[in-house]
Amino acid sequence: MRAKMKLNVIRKYETCEQLVFHAVCKSEGYPADGSDENNTYARWTPSAELTMTVTNPNLLGVFKEGQEFYLDFTPADQLQGDPTFRQ
Repeated sequence: MRAKMKLNVIRKYETCEQLVFHAVCKSEGYPADGSDENNTYARWTPSAELTMTVTNPNLLGVFKEGQEFYLDFTPADQLQGDPTFRQ
């Protein structure tokens, strides 16, 4: 499954950042012909929220509010034994 989410909030702390993502949508509406990609994602996943805390010093300050990301959900058992999989 693939979801598309927008980074709405970044809470900065001394040694970490908390990132809050929500499912994509448009507050001003979608084109009548439905041509906007976010329209498609919002239709099938109208509501979602993900909060994560990042402590990796190399990632602090990298994420920006308003960025959109694809999130791919792959069952963990499908990757077991895959030599190309990295944690």
